[in-house]
Amino acid sequence: MNYYGAQELAASFRTVRKNTLTIAEEIGEAHYGFRVTPDTRTIGQTLVHIAHVCELQEHVHGELHLTALEGFDFMGFIGPLIADEQTARTKEEVIALLRESGERFAHWLDGLSNEFLGETVAMPPGMTPATKSRFEMILGVKEHEMHHRGQLMVMERMVGVVPHLTREFQARIAAMTASATATAKA
Repeated sequence: MNYYGAQELAASFRTVRKNTLTIAEEIGEAHYGFRVTPDTRTIGQTLVHIAHVCELQEHVHGELHLTALEGFDFMGFIGPLIADEQTARTKEEVIALLRESGERFAHWLDGLSNEFLGETVAMPPGMTPATKSRFEMILGVKEHEMHHRGQLMVMERMVGVVPHLTREFQARIAAMTASATATAKA
């Protein structure tokens, strides 16, 4: 019995992307060029990277339906995506790219079957494990985005923005504290 299938994967991806979009919207365009160190991506480049990250899995699983990755030209595929991160974009263009890629990917996820997600793909020689399920590989898109979203939340702090998830948590704690205080006085 499978309790977490394509629809759940799509819904959870949409939640992750919604939170990434909130961060992208809250950071001022003047800060999109901010980078922590000279050898890291800027905020804008990180957001474009996130927008592109789903394309590899869509290509490998959706377009090519590969069952083995040996011989797949990773750099030939991701090289142009990495180069595209350097393209100058306005904040609105970055947000539009995030929205479009996120909805396209989530829509694709909605249409996948449990059988498809359960298929295995052989990894290139020397990688462990030797095989992964399509589900695990596709789930990696969400995990990858959450990794970069964590970086963005640190960058938000560095440019003076308190991340929305922190503000929401603080509001919940304040409400629980106020409720507990009111109950104790009653």
